Amino acid sequence: MFTALQSDVGKDLIKQFNIDTQKTDSILLYTPENSLVSKSTAALKIARHLGFPQNLMSVFFIIPPFIRNWVYDYIAKNRYKWYGKKDACMIPTPELKSKFLE
Repeated sequence: MFTALQSDVGKDLIKQFNIDTQKTDSILLYTPENSLVSKSTAALKIARHLGFPQNLMSVFFIIPPFIRNWVYDYIAKNRYKWYGKKDACMIPTPELKSKFLE
């Protein structure tokens, strides 16, 4: 499930984990084990639960986090240049909307 940091759930997580929102510009993954990870670790943990072939990306856990996060930041910095940017946000379908925490 997803939530925005500006939502009530997001605000609770910010308080619980003392997140500096001025320095956080990445994906955050909260797990029921009460852990919070970000950047490449979050992306790879999510990919692990996706279907084939995306789940194969979990092999990159063998690379040290400081290298993975450098690559993650490089891709994040250049993604709009490489893939373009939409003029408007997508309106979620009811199925997708059901995956968001309010």
